[in-house]
Amino acid sequence: MKSEELLDLVLNAISERHGEDTEAYDMRGISILADYFVATSATSSRQLHAIANSIIEACHEKGYYDYRVEGNRDSEWLLVDLGDVVVNIFSEDARAFYNLEKLWADGKKLELEAE
Repeated sequence: MKSEELLDLVLNAISERHGEDTEAYDMRGISILADYFVATSATSSRQLHAIANSIIEACHEKGYYDYRVEGNRDSEWLLVDLGDVVVNIFSEDARAFYNLEKLWADGKKLELEAE
């Protein structure tokens, strides 16, 4: 699956579970770790895990199984590493504390459609 297709799949899965303040950065040619980095916020632990599960289910539906999830049921930050796309799902407090978006400032922030 191309990285652009994987990004679309991720963004749709996040939208279905009402992730908030979703941002995506194109890091092609800048980072060797991934083509795209995505950050989104959840208002509760339940929503945080629902977003991660939605991403995983969408991957399975497309036959994509090459991913890893970091974090546990008590985490305020889950990382879903899909290879070319890395997704960070935060509680609102954790996102403000870590402010990972500053690490991606060299990348191109993508314009996402508002729902």
